[in-house]
Amino acid sequence: MTTCVVTGGAGFVGSHLCDYLLGKGYRVICIDNLDTGSLQNIEHIRSPEFDFINHDITEEVSIEGDVDFVYHLASPASPIDYARLPLHTLKVGAQGTWHMLGVAKYKRARFLLASTSEVYGDPQVHPQEESYWGHVNPIGPRGVYDEAKRYAEALTMAYHRQQGVDTSIVRIFNTYGPRMRAHDGRAIPTFLRQAMKEQPLTVFGDGSQTRSFCFVDDLVRGLNLLAESGEHFPVNIGNPDEYTLLQLAEAVIETSGTNYEIVFEPLPTDDPQVRQPNIDRAREILSWEPTVPLLDGLNKTIELSGRARLIGEIV
Repeated sequence: MTTCVVTGGAGFVGSHLCDYLLGKGYRVICIDNLDTGSLQNIEHIRSPEFDFINHDITEEVSIEGDVDFVYHLASPASPIDYARLPLHTLKVGAQGTWHMLGVAKYKRARFLLASTSEVYGDPQVHPQEESYWGHVNPIGPRGVYDEAKRYAEALTMAYHRQQGVDTSIVRIFNTYGPRMRAHDGRAIPTFLRQAMKEQPLTVFGDGSQTRSFCFVDDLVRGLNLLAESGEHFPVNIGNPDEYTLLQLAEAVIETSGTNYEIVFEPLPTDDPQVRQPNIDRAREILSWEPTVPLLDGLNKTIELSGRARLIGEIV
């Protein structure tokens, strides 16, 4: 049986990936220290082929038996989280990636690093393609996450080139869907929480900054395709449909059936002005592209999450 290790497997994206891999008939070993993940995200899994290990991967981990794939997703990913855990974010990107690359080397497993569009920083190239090296402030408040991922990419390529580890790198763009935390701090869960609580929707700046939003089902399908490909260089996975934050707020109002005002607050430091993936490589190498439009994805998120979770009553 194909065995997959998923670090950060009790998180938002990680738990959906565990579901997807189990659905393919694979054995899944989920590793998470529950800093930002939650047992609630995996409590529905009732499979003898699923194992959960409560462990911080900044410490060495021992895994019994054969492993075919290592999906390394573990990391605080929200600005709220890496502002709260700056040193741990850096350690997960450095020591955590090192430990999991060691597991992949020892087990002769294919390794997938979940990197991020944040490696492009506040980009001066638009849309962003994988050949772009980025425009990152290494000492700004977002630098602990951006640079942790950039280092993790360099470490992954070093293990591939020098140690012969079979590696891949995915740069994940904004993703949303059920199981996002209501107080995650990112746009869609924040807007949905405010709409469900009948509060004004908070938009930073004038709302003209853009993002591209990929539904989580599309993302995990792309992760699996990349892991099972022979590609070693970074591949963007995201939805190229671009929206301003103001347009997103209006979409949430429309989808939730509410009619509340939008209020504006100062723009955070180093907040990117544009973010849109060029997914030509994903189309060419993986025959992948997203299939879920934004309004459909928002409807699914509301339907599958439930009001209590959207407003943060369930931790």
